[in-house]
Amino acid sequence: MPFISQRRFGFSPAHLLCLLALLAGLAGCASQPGESGSSANLSSDIQTPSDDSDERKRARTRMALAVGYFENGQHNVALDEFKKVVQIDPSFGDAYNLGGMIYMALNDRQVAEAHFQRAVSLNPRDANALHNLGWLQCEQRRYAEAAQSFQRALAVPGYPARAMTLMTQGICEARAGDRATAEATLMRSYELDAGNPVTGFNLSQLLYLRGDYSRAQFYIRRLNNSEQANAESLWLGMKVERRMNNNQAMQQLASQLRRRFPQSRELQSFERGSFDD
Repeated sequence: MPFISQRRFGFSPAHLLCLLALLAGLAGCASQPGESGSSANLSSDIQTPSDDSDERKRARTRMALAVGYFENGQHNVALDEFKKVVQIDPSFGDAYNLGGMIYMALNDRQVAEAHFQRAVSLNPRDANALHNLGWLQCEQRRYAEAAQSFQRALAVPGYPARAMTLMTQGICEARAGDRATAEATLMRSYELDAGNPVTGFNLSQLLYLRGDYSRAQFYIRRLNNSEQANAESLWLGMKVERRMNNNQAMQQLASQLRRRFPQSRELQSFERGSFDD
């Protein structure tokens, strides 16, 4: 049984973490202490927009254009703007994080990885770039390397997107076949962000696969009672209810699936009675 693609719920974890880094950079968000390489003088610990060089200010403006093109799916134009950014300021780590995402979208994973690595080399505590690097490594089935990248991201003090990285790490661990570890990791993510549909689905699916139907029911019902339910989550809910001999609940979910997703493969599986697909 394959694990859900994050994009089925409308987002990619790597994409979101890229945007976190870019938005922080464009807003002149505070850097981690020591990031700028300055002394321990208190006045230099936190970097604000007024501390930017003229080159960095121009690079930020140009990168805003690159982000906009990337968001609109104009990847080649975004790539051209990204190249202009690093021509202006080759030391702009956030730009290389964006570059990595652009190259991932263009299916050039080798160059994408080089850009993520460049972002990390410029700032070893860039948790967003470390997250994106981990996801790329996971997609290439380099699970041990991915685990190291995720752990490095999670070790960064004050990292605000821990729930997202834990979610992605859990999915990666499940892909690697380590379901017990994946369940524990996803539970940690769920405790930080119970509203994430990808976390809730994958956690419920792991519980279902090991026969813990009561707990699986709790998480999948919560998801299916929200606006974020989709064909996959309804189908998992039906399988859970069937295992618990709740035929009425299963039929109610089937009615939703038929009404909302009449062309889905999940509905086709239900109509065939193929509950083990």
